[in-house]
Amino acid sequence: MGVPSNAIRTLRRNQRRVTLSYFIEPNPAESARNQKQRYGSHGLRFAVKLPDEDENDFRRRVNKAAREEGGHTSASDSGWTLGTGLRDRGSLHSDRWRGPASDLARRGAVVVYPVSGWWKDRQHLERYYRSARFALVVSIVKPPTEVDIYTPVLNQIGIQV
Repeated sequence: MGVPSNAIRTLRRNQRRVTLSYFIEPNPAESARNQKQRYGSHGLRFAVKLPDEDENDFRRRVNKAAREEGGHTSASDSGWTLGTGLRDRGSLHSDRWRGPASDLARRGAVVVYPVSGWWKDRQHLERYYRSARFALVVSIVKPPTEVDIYTPVLNQIGIQV
């Protein structure tokens, strides 16, 4: 009874690390300096599609407008080291997901979406027209095997070398 130790090591070593970094513009109002919700011009978050979630449900989970047109879907995403409660602070978000390679392969989508900041509250400044530059880095670590995952991923995302 139980799982062989080499299978446990394999499960631990299949992982995805997602890191999102962006710059915020501090709130020009002196009164907002001590209020973390009002300090940043905007915020960004990332979400990863669940293994058995279809694209419409994923869209509704992360998009308020899509939820209003088609109902709310609620799903929990286990396997993250920090989770949304801890990783979504500041302007550098990084977390690591660990689990079976089959779940990792079926996830297939990462989205970056905006959250409120003072740009929304101070509409007369028209900052909402500005673009928000960010960097998103997704890395995959797998146990050493003869299986090539690099080429299929490269072909799917279309990066030229």
